[in-house]
Amino acid sequence: MTSFASFYPEYTCSYNNPLNCDRPCQTAQELKGAKFCLECGFPATLSEQAEIKGNSGTYQVTNYLGVRGYGRLYSGVKIKDQQPVEIKEYLLPKRCFNDQESGDRKQLFQRLGGIKLADSRMQNFRLVNTLESIADEKLERCYLITQAIEASQTLHQYLIQNGKMTAVQVREILNQSLQTLEFLHSQKIRFPSNQVQQGIAHSNINLDSILIKLTNKLTKHEQFSIYLCDLAIWENLFIPPAITQPAPAQKEKDLESLGLVAFYLLAGSTINYADNQPLDPRDNQHWSTTDIYLKQFIEKLIGIHTPFTSAELARQALIKLPKEGQTNNSDSSSQTQPEQSLKKVSMWLLIIVLLLLGGGIFAYVKYFKQHDDSSKYLQWSKLRRRFVDVNNVPAGQFNYTGENPGTWTFIIRQKVGKDSLEDLLYQPKPEAQATFKYTPVASSNLENLGQPIAVVQAGEKDFAITSLTQKISGELDKKSVAYDGLLVYVEFSRKNDNMTDALGGQITIDQLREIYTGRITNWQQINSNLPNLEIRPFAPTEPEANSKFIEIVLKNDPQDQALFAAKVTQWDTTRTQNQIRQEILNGQTTGIIGFGMISKIKGQCTGYPLAIVDGNKPAIQPLFQKRERRPLKTSDNLCQHDDYFFDVNAFQSYPLGYPIFVVYPKDNSRPPAGSTFAEILTTRQGQCLLSKVGLVPLQPIPDDLNNYGCKSLS
Repeated sequence: MTSFASFYPEYTCSYNNPLNCDRPCQTAQELKGAKFCLECGFPATLSEQAEIKGNSGTYQVTNYLGVRGYGRLYSGVKIKDQQPVEIKEYLLPKRCFNDQESGDRKQLFQRLGGIKLADSRMQNFRLVNTLESIADEKLERCYLITQAIEASQTLHQYLIQNGKMTAVQVREILNQSLQTLEFLHSQKIRFPSNQVQQGIAHSNINLDSILIKLTNKLTKHEQFSIYLCDLAIWENLFIPPAITQPAPAQKEKDLESLGLVAFYLLAGSTINYADNQPLDPRDNQHWSTTDIYLKQFIEKLIGIHTPFTSAELARQALIKLPKEGQTNNSDSSSQTQPEQSLKKVSMWLLIIVLLLLGGGIFAYVKYFKQHDDSSKYLQWSKLRRRFVDVNNVPAGQFNYTGENPGTWTFIIRQKVGKDSLEDLLYQPKPEAQATFKYTPVASSNLENLGQPIAVVQAGEKDFAITSLTQKISGELDKKSVAYDGLLVYVEFSRKNDNMTDALGGQITIDQLREIYTGRITNWQQINSNLPNLEIRPFAPTEPEANSKFIEIVLKNDPQDQALFAAKVTQWDTTRTQNQIRQEILNGQTTGIIGFGMISKIKGQCTGYPLAIVDGNKPAIQPLFQKRERRPLKTSDNLCQHDDYFFDVNAFQSYPLGYPIFVVYPKDNSRPPAGSTFAEILTTRQGQCLLSKVGLVPLQPIPDDLNNYGCKSLS
């Protein structure tokens, strides 16, 4: 399948992928009835409660689910009988299809969108049942209405959540899929146009066009049903003419594609992360199974060995396939009895050893992985979905505050698409007629922090957002809405990486305390492999960040605080990083060490964020590499900003991390503006927005690697 990242170059999407971008969805949520993305003009997603009229009934959208193949998915109901359905929306954007091309594809879609048995028998061959194909004559959209398969997911989604499959599971997937292909390839089928045809190739077999439905997930032996969907005969109608079109459908290609799916399921991935290239089934190093019979069978499907000529023959061969560890009698006639016995004894001994050594480890890892997967997103699943789902929002104009300069003052002005976070939060639920205006206040110095809380206490503001809540009175309450924190950084240059490598990419709390009080002044005092160079400590200008550093690193010690004030240069983080960059360009080793708010440091590549060691605890690096989902390394290219994210679980233990709170009065006579705003920020929509502007959400967001949780808000 062609990557749809290259499908619509006519649309200047900031993610270079308008079909799978979250901005069209956000547009539909923020502007009721909007038809196009405000950022690039690509067709917006359907709004909830939107109605689609077909020949067999009217269907209502209930929820946007995300993208599958070449279309967008929604859950819905048939209005007449409230039958659950799934709606797949296909697009014919005007910049990619002219009127003639669009009209021709709509006609073909209505004629070919969906198949049934020609004799009208109702048989379940695990092919997703198509109810109706609809072409919108006024808009650039078509809809395929199908039976909803409850609790199903694509094999791709399954792999992301559960990792690679066992050989036994892959055998069963092949068995069910081949049975469905045998039906597709051989039965007389009827299209919506009443055209009858003897068999059809699927021609779009991949990890996203095969659904898996677990039938007894909680039992010891996981069982499932497999369903095929998204046949190429209608799916490929929506590939833009400028894109290279797929080869004509061939039934033999279905077997090859299914073999690749099985190979990927065993490997748990489609990519070799060592070189970022597709896994090659012809390379034995890429195989991840000890089931040699299954491996040989899959190689025949793919065509590495003499291929099967039909799905029927392939399935018969699969059924007769020896189980892993059994002897294949068809190959043993040439062996003498002693050789057979010796081989059999050796094989069983090997199997027993492998089972004893590997089985226990596998069971242990599998158990804890499943347990972790089942609970990982539990908190997310309990959140309200969007701002509009928050109830009892009081009407009126409410004023709130925070530190200036400070975290909230910085992140609220960051852009999410074309709008700033401040704009998005000004009227989060328009029908409630509530507006929230932000006006920051400045504390005069570190000894007089807490002005935001003071003005709330005095009744001048309705609530505040801050991390400095140590001195709030009993008249105020607080609720955490995200994690904030500090990152400590040193120079980062591939031309001269001695600093980060000699530090091992980490530093201790004790070393930071000694550096920022002037007790350690040369890098060789930390490690003899470091250059004989003066340490130049810098601090940011935000009182909030400095206060948290003094609290966590200096333990609020008055003497250390005085030394910090006397010996440390305070510059804006951007200025400090510019200074590092300029000195690197001049061929200097700077000796600079700095710290600052996570939202200002993550998206840069001048300073390397060090992992932090607190006492005898392991070093914690909260910044993770997306592709391999592991902590940052000194060998990583920090300039690829989109390759990194803050891991929520790691950040919860990060020594320099801390919550950020909404602080509001407990007075019940006043409108609950603060507590309501906290509820808004802790919806899924709110947590996604905060993560995009540089804070860390309170809980992991599903599929963080591809950010599906934020794209679909499902």
